[in-house]
Amino acid sequence: GVWRQTRALLFKNCLIKCRTKKSSVQEVLFPLFFLFWLILMSMMHPHRKYDEVPNDILAPLDTSVLVNFVIGYTPPTRMAREIMSKVASDNFEDGLLTEEYLSEEELEKANAFKPSNFVGVVFKDSMSYQLRFHDSIAMSSVYMESR
Repeated sequence: GVWRQTRALLFKNCLIKCRTKKSSVQEVLFPLFFLFWLILMSMMHPHRKYDEVPNDILAPLDTSVLVNFVIGYTPPTRMAREIMSKVASDNFEDGLLTEEYLSEEELEKANAFKPSNFVGVVFKDSMSYQLRFHDSIAMSSVYMESR
């Protein structure tokens, strides 16, 4: 039955491992070697930890520059609306308008018509976005040693 087949297969695999000692040793030593190599590399390049920046070091935001400033965003999802309303209400009392656009094409057309006071925000997912200026795209800032 099943037990005889399992025992025969186990015996066959043991015979193969005993007859091919070189490949059996390689199967054990190569992962250990790569594990040692990864540990060595992680010790050579330790992770950087960034400390908090106290609020008193940051300069106050000059809102006089942002009079009649427009931030357009897409796609018009519930999450994007919440983020943009929080940005508009928490940081700017007046002078900042938010507009939602159905697609990136509409956002780019609006950006072409209002280049001096318009910034577009394209939400890729709940954790990433891109800023669209008149002539360039800016990626969201992430603390990284190198790209």
